[in-house]
Amino acid sequence: MAKTANLYARIEPELKIQAESILDSLGVSASNAITMFYKQIVLQNGLPFEVKLPSRPVDISKLTEAQLDAELSRGYEQFLADDTMNVAEAFSDLYKEYNK
Repeated sequence: MAKTANLYARIEPELKIQAESILDSLGVSASNAITMFYKQIVLQNGLPFEVKLPSRPVDISKLTEAQLDAELSRGYEQFLADDTMNVAEAFSDLYKEYNK
């Protein structure tokens, strides 16, 4: 089938750069990646992945300065609200979740 429909989307420039860099290393154009995504939506009759917040700890090496500041502020607010646990509990929970 001929590709005759156009799709216009606005995304963050940095996200576009990062995604296209990965696609380039895979040898896939952005247009083909979008086509694959749309085909999976049709095949799955919905999004081809779960849409939910991550339950894993945040990898701070991949955060921008603003994102890191937001995470630190959130942690500080939890501390002020006494929404904390001791280190033994924290590591026990992490061990249970990631060493299944």
